[in-house]
Amino acid sequence: MAEPLFSVRGLKVALPDMTRKPLIGRAPLAEILKGLDFDLPKGSVTGIVGESGSGKSTLGRALVRLLEPSAGSISFDGRDITHLPEAELRPLRRNLQMIFQDPMSSLNPRRTIASIIAAPLKQNGLGDNLKARVSEALLRVGLPQSFASRYRHELSGGQRQRVGIARALALSPKFVLADEIVSGLDVSTQAQILTLLEKLAAEMGLTVAFISHDLSVIRRLCKQVIVMREGRIVEASATDALFENPQQAYTRDLIAAIPLPEIDADWLRPAAKAPT
Repeated sequence: MAEPLFSVRGLKVALPDMTRKPLIGRAPLAEILKGLDFDLPKGSVTGIVGESGSGKSTLGRALVRLLEPSAGSISFDGRDITHLPEAELRPLRRNLQMIFQDPMSSLNPRRTIASIIAAPLKQNGLGDNLKARVSEALLRVGLPQSFASRYRHELSGGQRQRVGIARALALSPKFVLADEIVSGLDVSTQAQILTLLEKLAAEMGLTVAFISHDLSVIRRLCKQVIVMREGRIVEASATDALFENPQQAYTRDLIAAIPLPEIDADWLRPAAKAPT
């Protein structure tokens, strides 16, 4: 096992429960993550899977410190970042990047693709030779340089997600959080995006946390898997071991729920005519 980039111990996250908010005053807190312990190895793609409401996205946002942990610790590359103030987090953020689920909402409609990719470069003091950096980022994800002058509505769903990947990787980060990034794409485009992410992760030595509810996607891309349920980790192991010998009934149920293609030998035959 490679040295961990993230080391998480006893992680808890509590968020306001708006369903129980009184008419006056604050909403009570609901514990979303309930004491998680795991490591993310350097240079590896780890899948985080579970049903809706299991805490997958909350975990991802806690890792990149978009959410404040209520207990436990998060160590990133040997440094405790659990409660770092924003001023100290800012220099680390270039190494903590995120690819969002819906590029239509995560890409600014008023900015060109070049401006969108250039924004994090400028914010992190890499504003020199921007045109070349943007062109390099586009080519890296398989888009022509001419796309730099386009806007998000001029691109297909797969092309928009490639722009999201280009923006996240423009800073050459150590860690990328990919949150359900293929769930809104058709099957053939999903395969292209997964192949691209796998290729870039290997070339750039990225550590990736890939969040999905689809175990077939997880098996295609990830080296190890964390299975979550109701804010807890119920199983974690290498991907092959998980699929060949799942230890928990919940994991077996998730695997059994993977839709498999079934070929009907009669589907090409003409339908029988009704008797006249």
